[in-house]
Amino acid sequence: MEKFFTEAPKWHEKIGAIHALLERVKISEEQSGDVLHLRKLNRILSVHASTAIEGNQLTLGQVTDVINGKPVWGPPKDIKEVQNAWHAYNELPGYTPWSVDDLLRAHAHLTNTLIGESGQFRSGGVAVVGSDGTLLHRGALSAQVPSLVEQLLQWGQTSEAHPLIKSSAVHYRLEYIHPFRDGNGRIGRLWQTLILAQWNPLFAWMPMETLVHHNQVLYYKALQDSHAGAQVDCRPFIDFMLDALANSLYKYIDVAAQTVVDVPVNIPVNVPVNVPVNELTDKILAMVRANPKVTAQKMALALGVTDKTIKRHLKALREQGRIQRVGSDKAGHWEIIERPA
Repeated sequence: MEKFFTEAPKWHEKIGAIHALLERVKISEEQSGDVLHLRKLNRILSVHASTAIEGNQLTLGQVTDVINGKPVWGPPKDIKEVQNAWHAYNELPGYTPWSVDDLLRAHAHLTNTLIGESGQFRSGGVAVVGSDGTLLHRGALSAQVPSLVEQLLQWGQTSEAHPLIKSSAVHYRLEYIHPFRDGNGRIGRLWQTLILAQWNPLFAWMPMETLVHHNQVLYYKALQDSHAGAQVDCRPFIDFMLDALANSLYKYIDVAAQTVVDVPVNIPVNVPVNVPVNELTDKILAMVRANPKVTAQKMALALGVTDKTIKRHLKALREQGRIQRVGSDKAGHWEIIERPA
């Protein structure tokens, strides 16, 4: 199988940062009063996000009720998608990431009763189109799909690439091949989680999908950029996923510390009336641009707000994919992620 990505110099630094974050996750779990509840909560976040990316209209509260067996008023298809996804994620320990049969079995779990070719490779052509009807990508010929998927999984099993890189590459390639009639995005994200969980079991509970959902435009742009040239090179997608994985670890730590408050940046909380929130956000970004190593304490002092307010805004900006933390809390620095025009 031909190599389908080139390495970026910054990957080693990003991988090192993720290793350090995993240690913090371990500590956060040890300090949590109820690890099982914490993990269930994060898996609910993953299921809600992964189905929402594909157009599911259920709210997080409704998804939680569906998973807890409570009655929910909503489209039956959306409810079934959530039930299927919950089942598939709970089956993670029973899947082997390099088994074609297990990939098909997982797809059957995700799409049970929802499509006609559940658990089967598609028998016809498929194309990805934009909201305006523009053709974005045409999947592989259906006759080639079984062999292409088998080659991909064989590559994954034998590749010496770091699991963080390998899992992202497999995720991308599944989207590129588009082996199924429907559910390709869900199976790609599930399979990356599976590969990572085999490497480090903590990843079975990371809400990676939540960060992808918050940055859907960048997610699809990374997919498109990876095959925009004459040759496929999924370096942009791997770049994006490394950032999403790091931010998912931050999210998990936040949930573990019971500090997550789903407050958008444009809603004022504990902000003085003379400092509009949009203006505060702009000032935070300006300070980060001027000094990437600026601390939350210094920003709070300069802007006349509390440390908690600055940290809440930094967390929201990070989840929105507008900034990222590189390195440790003490020795690291902030980077602003430029949005596509």
